[in-house]
Amino acid sequence: MSTVVQGRRLQRLPAIDNLKAAMVAWIIAGHALVGYSAIGGWPYDEVNEVTFDRRSELVLAVLIGPSALFVVGTFFFLAGLFSPAAITRKGPARFAGERILRLGVPFLVFLGLLWPLFMWAAYRSAGFRVSYWWAFTHRKPFLDSGPLWFAEVLLYFSLAYATWRWVATRLGRHPRPHPGPFGGRQLVALAVAVAVASFVVRLWYPARSTQILDLHLWQWPQCLGMFGLGVVGARHGWIGNVPESVRHACGLAVAGTLGAVPVLAVALGVSSLAEAATPFLGGWHWQALLLASVEACLVVAGSVWALGTAQRRLVDGGPLSAACGRAAYAAFVVQGPVLLTLAIAARPLPLPAEAKAPLVGALAVPACFWLGWLIIERTPLGRLL
Repeated sequence: MSTVVQGRRLQRLPAIDNLKAAMVAWIIAGHALVGYSAIGGWPYDEVNEVTFDRRSELVLAVLIGPSALFVVGTFFFLAGLFSPAAITRKGPARFAGERILRLGVPFLVFLGLLWPLFMWAAYRSAGFRVSYWWAFTHRKPFLDSGPLWFAEVLLYFSLAYATWRWVATRLGRHPRPHPGPFGGRQLVALAVAVAVASFVVRLWYPARSTQILDLHLWQWPQCLGMFGLGVVGARHGWIGNVPESVRHACGLAVAGTLGAVPVLAVALGVSSLAEAATPFLGGWHWQALLLASVEACLVVAGSVWALGTAQRRLVDGGPLSAACGRAAYAAFVVQGPVLLTLAIAARPLPLPAEAKAPLVGALAVPACFWLGWLIIERTPLGRLL
């Protein structure tokens, strides 16, 4: 939750709430689009009735491809940023219990009921005569929870961090009151570590591979590194302010990386993402190391730049932005059922993917936030989410 203690009261941070809301909206819209892509990335691609043509696919990659490499890592970064103060305030046991409720309960509900139910409906709408049990047991990955894999993995990291803090307290070890300098050199070292670790992990678990419980093991180096960066950043006061010099340097790194990607794509002769993707996803390929390096640069520099920019540009907002910020996590949770329902409803429309996908996305974003707000404000689940 985007809160800090002010006196004896918890105070929400509008800049971070607004950043979360913007990223959730981007994720929902992006999922709506890639559900109709040839390369995939959202489960509706298993049953979609139309797909983008090759040129549209390349435009789509330019628009949302770079953000797809770092947005999830940014959420882990923000989660790590607020974890130290939350554990200090609540204690490890209460912190762990609240994370189990906030992250674990929605994950289990989606795993055991909602996600297979809506995927079953999607398959039925496409003419497949399958049962709910088939959707639950025979789809890959086994025991899929849709986008709630994020909550699952974040729960594991949060519980591990709470355990580490509990053990450290028992051993009488406490963080140094005056941490050493932290800036560009440390961020470069982290990016290198994430790139190398991602490349190594993807020798066994290529990007976009499936594992039981949809663990996204190929993304763990990024997620773990960014959660750790958040924990360290909290000790340096980054919740309130990322130093301008750090923000500026990270912005330059992001701009340079984004500028280099299309040049590299042209130089490598990439004309079809679906056909050219395989060596980039993992294995002993220099392309896999290249993708891991680009991803690491974007996730480290992009996350820090996004936080620093939000602290300077997204500090104001009216009731609508406050409501969206408060409902962001709930909107993320409900996106799967909303997107699949809208895609099923739009299926009979005689439209190409270039028209249908933006339509689904344009309807899904406000629908998810509206439902999220209703859940938060009008139901007991508001205390959970």
